Amino acid sequence: MAGSTAPTATTKKKKHHPTGPPMLLSSIAPLSGSTVGVAMPISIVFTDPVKASARKGIERHIQLSTSVPVTGAWHWFSPRRVDFRPKAFWKPGTTVSMVASFAHVGDGFGRYGTHTYTRQFTIGADVRTHVYVNQHRTVVTRNGKTLRTMPSDAGSPDWPTWDGTMAVVNKSRTVRMTSCSVHITCNKANPNYYDVVLPWDVRITWSGTFLHYSSGDPHPGHGYGSHGCVHLSYDDARWYYDLSKQGDPVTVTGSPRGKAAGDNGYAGYDLSWGRWLAGSALKQVTTRS
Repeated sequence: MAGSTAPTATTKKKKHHPTGPPMLLSSIAPLSGSTVGVAMPISIVFTDPVKASARKGIERHIQLSTSVPVTGAWHWFSPRRVDFRPKAFWKPGTTVSMVASFAHVGDGFGRYGTHTYTRQFTIGADVRTHVYVNQHRTVVTRNGKTLRTMPSDAGSPDWPTWDGTMAVVNKSRTVRMTSCSVHITCNKANPNYYDVVLPWDVRITWSGTFLHYSSGDPHPGHGYGSHGCVHLSYDDARWYYDLSKQGDPVTVTGSPRGKAAGDNGYAGYDLSWGRWLAGSALKQVTTRS
């Protein structure tokens, strides 16, 4: 036919580049160059939801390499958040590299990635904290050896502390704490109302659980003095603040509240391995070294 051109062996098929709104990320934790604790996950939050049918493709495009092989899995807490954690805690000294090649990868809702995201971080010393609520004491260990045993007060029976294992989210020299911000009460006439600025704050949940010093409970170790936080003496709180790093596990036992949700901060180890795998598209994987 006039005007037609027969294909030849040298004809190249044009690569398809998806078009549409970009698939973007709101955050990736931890930051590159950081040294984190043995319970720290890799936590990725997407700006928009990812359809369930697209999650396997997302996971396949995230390559993890570690200085020693690690068995772990991704887990979708929601259509926007996916975390990776090892089956057991990271080994101290492990270096971790992540390359998320999301260019042209779809989220199932017509959005496509345009970037490659990277993270490199190191697992630091194995620092663990155990809060014994009923015994009013908190024990801190490093590499299995006790560093300090501290008197402490956890939440009251009416406002109990979360049980379970939560990793340190972050820490702040001071934090303004209000009963209104954590949905206890905004009524100043209510006896549970408070609005104070307190020092040496180590956060373990997004919902507002800290280990810190409280001017309202300056000599802990004898009662239940908080609305869910763990109170330490001023000297102990300052020492603990200086020691702590993001990802250090904090385990609370003896509280009637039950375990924190896995996405309430970095509490993924509150889920059994079976429950963790149930939220993964690719299931268990072993990292490259």
